[in-house]
Amino acid sequence: MNATTAPIPFFSGAQSVRRDWPRLEARIREVAASGQFTSGPVTAELEAAVAERTGARHAIAVANGTDALVILLRAAGIGPGDEVIVPAYTFFATASAVLHVGAEPVLVDVLPGSYAMDPERAEAAVTERTKAIMPVHLFSQMADMETLRELSDRRGLLLLEDSAEGIDMRAGGIHAGLWGSGGVLSFFPTKTLGSLGDAGMLLTNDDDIAGHARRLRCHGQDTDGEYLYHEIGYNSRCDELQSAFLLHRLERLSEEIERRSELAARYDRALAPLAPQVTTPWMAPAKTPSNQVYYVYLIECDRRDELVAFLDAHGVGTEAYYPRPLTEQPVLAPLDGARHPVPVAAAASRRALALPLYPDLADEQADRVCALLHAFYGDQS
Repeated sequence: MNATTAPIPFFSGAQSVRRDWPRLEARIREVAASGQFTSGPVTAELEAAVAERTGARHAIAVANGTDALVILLRAAGIGPGDEVIVPAYTFFATASAVLHVGAEPVLVDVLPGSYAMDPERAEAAVTERTKAIMPVHLFSQMADMETLRELSDRRGLLLLEDSAEGIDMRAGGIHAGLWGSGGVLSFFPTKTLGSLGDAGMLLTNDDDIAGHARRLRCHGQDTDGEYLYHEIGYNSRCDELQSAFLLHRLERLSEEIERRSELAARYDRALAPLAPQVTTPWMAPAKTPSNQVYYVYLIECDRRDELVAFLDAHGVGTEAYYPRPLTEQPVLAPLDGARHPVPVAAAASRRALALPLYPDLADEQADRVCALLHAFYGDQS
C-alpha cells in the first residue's frame, strides 16, 4: 500500500502523539508519581490556562462536554416547567442536556452558512415558559451572538451557549461561551483541542453559576465543607492524565488552528470548480462576525449518500453532520417543542458532509480527497 492508496481516516491524531511522546511521557510520569489522579493540581493548572486564554473569570473542568452542558443549565437555574430554545440542527446532547434537567427543548430552524440558530425563528418561539435561549457554535464560526444577546435582553431571558466546538472562536473580542451567562467546551478527541478520551469545561463570568457548578460536579458537595451536601449533583471530575495531555495540546493550539485554516483554504481552492454541486463553507452575515476556527470542513453536496459510499470505497472517511434534524429524533418527536418548521435544517441534513480536516492530515491527502470529489462529479475545472 502506498501514499496514493493508503486509507485517509476522517480523524487521526496518532502522528502528533508519536511526535510529542517524549514530552507527553514525562508529563504522564509526573502525574503517576504524584499519586493524585483526579481533580488535582494539573487540572487546576488546565483551568487557569483555559481561563487566561478565553478571558473567562471561571473555567471549571468536568468529565465531558455533555456533563458541562447539564451542569451549566442546572447552575443557571433551568429546571422543570422551563423551556429552552435550541437549534434543530446540532448534536443530540444539546437537546438531551435540557431534558436531563427536567426542562423542555424548543427546536427552531438555523441559518444557512453558519448552521446556527436563526434569531427571528428563536424570537417567534418565545412563550411564557421560555427561560433561556441556547445557540450552538458549529463547524467553523459562531452564531450571531450580538443579535441573540439583544433578543435575550429584550425578552428577559438567560443566554447560554453550547460552545462545545468553540475554542478560540471570538466575536467582537468575546470568546465563545462568554456572551451571556455561560458556555461550555468539549475536549472529545476529535475537537480542535482534544483529549486522549473524554473531558469538558464550563466557562462563565458569573460567580454564582461558577460556585454552583463546582458543587454539582462533585455530587453536590459544599465546597466549604467536606462531605456536606445540600443537593444531588454528579460525579463529573476531570482526571489528571487528561488535563496533562490537554495542557500539552494547548501549547500547540494556535499552530494547529493555523494548519486547519491552511487545509480549509486548500479545499476551498480545489473544490470551487465543482459548484453548484458542491458548496464550500462560507461566513454567514452577523452583526458582529466571528473569526473562523475550523473544527471540521463541512460542504453541502448533491447526492451526498452516494458520495459517501464512493469515498468510503476509496478509503476516505467522512462524517454526515447531521443526518437528520433533532425534530426527526424519535425521543424528541412527542415534545410540544418540536412544533416549528425547520426547512433549512432539514435540507442541510440531506446535503451536509464533513471531509477529513485535522493537523496531521498531509497536503497530499487533502489533494487526493479533492481529486476523488472531482472524479465523482466529473472534472469541471
